[in-house]
Amino acid sequence: MTANAEDDKPMLASLVQAGDQQSEAMPINDFIFMAKDISNAYLVNTDDGDVMINTGFVASAERNKAVFESVRSGALKAIILTQAHADHFGGVPEFLEPGTKIIAERRFTDTCHFFNMLDAYLRRRSGRLWTGTIKRRDIVVPEVIPDIAVDGEYDFVLGGRSFQVISTPGGEAPDSVVVWLPNERIVFTGNLFGPVFMSMPNLCTTRGDKPRSARVYLECLDRVRQLGAETLITGHGDPIIGADKIRADLDKMHAAVSYVHDRTVEGMNAGKDVHTLMAEISLPEEIKIGEYHGKVSWAVRTIWEEYSAWFHMDSTTSLYAVPRSSVNMDLVELAGGADAIAARAAEKVSQGKPLEAIHLLDISLDVQHGHQASLAAKKDALEQLIKASGGTNLGEVMWLKSEVGSVERALNPQQA
Repeated sequence: MTANAEDDKPMLASLVQAGDQQSEAMPINDFIFMAKDISNAYLVNTDDGDVMINTGFVASAERNKAVFESVRSGALKAIILTQAHADHFGGVPEFLEPGTKIIAERRFTDTCHFFNMLDAYLRRRSGRLWTGTIKRRDIVVPEVIPDIAVDGEYDFVLGGRSFQVISTPGGEAPDSVVVWLPNERIVFTGNLFGPVFMSMPNLCTTRGDKPRSARVYLECLDRVRQLGAETLITGHGDPIIGADKIRADLDKMHAAVSYVHDRTVEGMNAGKDVHTLMAEISLPEEIKIGEYHGKVSWAVRTIWEEYSAWFHMDSTTSLYAVPRSSVNMDLVELAGGADAIAARAAEKVSQGKPLEAIHLLDISLDVQHGHQASLAAKKDALEQLIKASGGTNLGEVMWLKSEVGSVERALNPQQA
């Protein structure tokens, strides 16, 4: 996928929107059915009623329920939630029936509390990124209280079908679980491996969230690897079929994330700064995986800060509450004005150095917010970054496009 044209979408955006026109449940086999959503919902039939694995987004709940109606086999006995993100559990109130048990990891409620505590902050940030991808964002996230809190593993049998709910806190949230059907050798991984399988985990999201540990992610990946699954069903897209293929894919992801982790630690011990390592570390071709939601460079930075925290010993000013931008006025005056900085930034863009240009333009635009030459140069730099990105990583592309939109509104305030 590319982002060279306005209508092109990163792969993840297409997956998120895949269920918009769905009217019938998609069969995975003769007893598992899928409703596509921001994060998919799955219905599992048994001889004594149904089990749901996630319910989808609150704004999609009525549609998802209608999609599953024709493939229901009986009462809904359980809803298993793979993590406390609203696109996984938002539809719970719509699906609940008398006697339905909600099963989630023991940290589910704490994770919900985290999002509720920072709701206004996270909505502002998410709105900046997701407005063009998710149509409905003005929703109230329901309060969901699990009936069964999984501490390590929870096993149950329903209608002759065995279920194991396994804690895997290295996923997109500290309360992640996978669901294992041992007799059928089927595992539902939710977004343990991110929204796109075979890609670099997004250890620290651009929207804001608690950082995830690469080491814990690897432990949880290995836990799934040891199951020996013959079918692996993720939060998005088609199932992965075949024990050999699943094992090979999991081996490759484990090798890729291990490589990034180990090279980062080696670089830290060698005295290299985080930006040098972000630029230097890349995956060898034989273990290269996608960068649809996370990126290698972002993983490097997250691993660095997991082990070293926020003070990089690069500037004394990091210890204090006076930001570098406090001297922007001085820099603009010393440079001879915003026009001079904008001209130098335009030169950087023409040299294929858009990030250096934006460093300069952040200074001039902080002092003169509506400076037209700076805004024009910034738009050119951002569009160069979009083209260079290849349109692969959704977070990167959404941010860059939102920045282009902000610049265009500042360039043409009368049309805003």
